[in-house]
Amino acid sequence: MWLQKEFRLRAKSRGFHLVTDEVISALPELKQIECGLLHLFIQHTSASLSINENADPTVREDLENHFNHLVPEGAPYYRHDYEGDDDMPAHIKNCILGSSLMLPITGGKLNLGIWQGIYLCEHRNKSGWRSLVATLQGNGTE
Repeated sequence: MWLQKEFRLRAKSRGFHLVTDEVISALPELKQIECGLLHLFIQHTSASLSINENADPTVREDLENHFNHLVPEGAPYYRHDYEGDDDMPAHIKNCILGSSLMLPITGGKLNLGIWQGIYLCEHRNKSGWRSLVATLQGNGTE
């Protein structure tokens, strides 16, 4: 079975957001796959996808603080600042974290570790909906 579909995540404030439930809700077809893979791709250059801690929200706060320290706004060597001080740092953070994830599917569910969740990493101060492409592949449950 192969299936590809596009869906959108609601606009989020800047930061690291746990979106596992939103992704699962957008993909009821997951339940049809006994053994397979989900590839997620975000169609934006100023946000990222990641897998990390799904329980303690201070992890998400610490990640946002660290990336803001690692990739500061307003650096004098940035030339690409057409959309504001957060413009170029958002692109750099996207390069560091990445635009896609590959996740295992087992028994109709994402096979994540007990403390793992999918993050939308929003790098812009003001953003809109984020578009994702999901590609499912695997053996059906039938």
